[in-house]
Order: sequence, then C-alpha cells, then structure tokens
Amino acid sequence: MPSSKPGSRSQAAADHRLIDRFLEMMAAERGAAANTLAAYRRDLEAYAAHAAARGVDLGSAGPEHVRGHLVSLEAQGMAKSSAARKLSAIRQFHRFLHGDGLSPENPATAIDSPRGSRPLPKMISEQDVSLLLDAARRRALKAKGRALLKAWRLICLVELLYATGLRVSELVGLTVQAATAERDFILVRGKGGRERLVPVSGRARETLQDYLGLLARAGGAPHKWLFPSFGAAGHLTRQHFALELKSLAREAGLDAGKVSPHVLRHGFASHLLAGGADLRAVQQMLGHADISTTQIYTHVQAERLTAVVETHHPLAKKS
Repeated sequence: MPSSKPGSRSQAAADHRLIDRFLEMMAAERGAAANTLAAYRRDLEAYAAHAAARGVDLGSAGPEHVRGHLVSLEAQGMAKSSAARKLSAIRQFHRFLHGDGLSPENPATAIDSPRGSRPLPKMISEQDVSLLLDAARRRALKAKGRALLKAWRLICLVELLYATGLRVSELVGLTVQAATAERDFILVRGKGGRERLVPVSGRARETLQDYLGLLARAGGAPHKWLFPSFGAAGHLTRQHFALELKSLAREAGLDAGKVSPHVLRHGFASHLLAGGADLRAVQQMLGHADISTTQIYTHVQAERLTAVVETHHPLAKKS
C-alpha cells in the first residue's frame, strides 16, 4: 500500500502542516468559525488523500489534480452544490499557498465551479408553526419538575427561532447576557465573528422572560448560557435541538422529515417578505453577507404568486 512507504508518510505530514497553516490563517485573519474550519479541514484532507494517491503533494498539485478530484466527487454521486463548496475551500487554500510563496502557482485559478440549479429552501406555513407551538405548550401543561423546564426550553427555542431567524448554531450558543442586554434586541455573533442586533417580537420576549424565570428557580449557580446543558460545549447542541423539534412535529401531526431548525429560519424570512418586509432588512436580520443569498426567498414568493394566478385567474383556466 502506498501509505506504508516512509516517503508517503512524510508527504502526508507535510500536507497536513500546510493545511494547519491555512486554517490558522483563516481563524486569525478572517475570524472563521469553528464549524467552518472543521468543514475546510475535512474537504482539504480528502483532496490531499486524492493527490497523495497519485504521488503528488499539495504544494506541487496542478490543475489536472484539482479537476481529477472534482471528477472523483462527481463519480461518488456528490451534489454539484457540495462539490462547488469543496472547490471553494481548495481555491482559498491554493491562493494562500501561492501568496505565501509555498507553491509556484495557484492551480485552482482556471477551474470552473460545478454549476447546478440552486434549490429553493424548504418552507413551512404559518399554520404549521402555530401547530408546533400549540403542541409545545400542551407538553408544558402536562410536565412537572425538570420536565417542565425542558418543555419551556423547547417553547423558547421555537419562539425565538421563528421570531428572529437565527442560525441554529447562533441560537443554541446564545448567552443570557446577549439575550437580555437589550429589551427589544438580541446581540448575535454570527459567521466570521460578525456581530448584529436582531429585533425580538413582544411575544417572543415574554416567552423568553417566562423561561428565564423557570431557569432561575431551577437552582444552582447562575448560568452563562441561555440553553445550558451538561455536554462539553456547556449549552444545548444543534443536533439535540433538531431531534427535539422533530419529536414535537410528530406530536403536532406534521411530517417530521420536513421540519428542522433551518426550515423555521426559512419560514421567518419567507413570511416576513410575504408580509411586505424590505429585502435589505431581512438580509441584515439573517446575517447574510451577500443580498443574493437572501434573494432566494423572493423566488419562493414568486413561485407562490404564479401558482395563485394559475389556479384562480379566470384567463389562466383551461376551457
């Protein structure tokens, strides 16, 4: 096996050092989040393994090796959007190597991104959000002791997510200080360490205060995290919240496969725009760096309007 050769081991070690240097730069200079860094590491280690199997180290890789890696990803059935994200990581990595004089050229410069139609986000109706919250409150009415706090935690999570459109990682990682420092806003630290103020509705603020009251009465030392847990992070994980939300969806009589924290974020944006909200305002609340990312929700609204016209307009009806 190639990996048993001493030269292959030293090549792999050298490639990993280059990846480590790139990730250190991304963290220090660009403030990349931990999840982003972990994704870059996975993408670049897979690319390094592909190059090593062909006897090439990352500093010497050429355009043919980048293309070859993309071809192998396509052969594995990877979606074009996922392959494009991986190519973005490879491009940034080679740009870094070339800029720091660690490679003679940037082989990814002329590589075109895999293009595919951008899927529209999954949607949830306002009625289904109401069904979720009704089910959560019914659960709280039956609960006692620690189960009551857990039930109210889920109510607060759903209310805040739908009222603010936070990313799920931003939501579960909120501190009590960030959630309560301002009466009508939450201070959110988003991607790349960028901070933004997100408005909170009166109803969601009332739910938050009720939950905080229960949390305080639960005893123990004051909590740093708004949604504390006994895990390594100290707060509820994204995965645990997603599982609780799917369980709640089943209780509400909804298709659990179509309900997730991300779908509630989409619902926040789509329902705001349907109500006449300004696209720029929604962009700021979602924390999108580029407004083109937010514009996907206008396509959703356009599809709905087209469906309404096709269904109800007299000239659209077939004779």
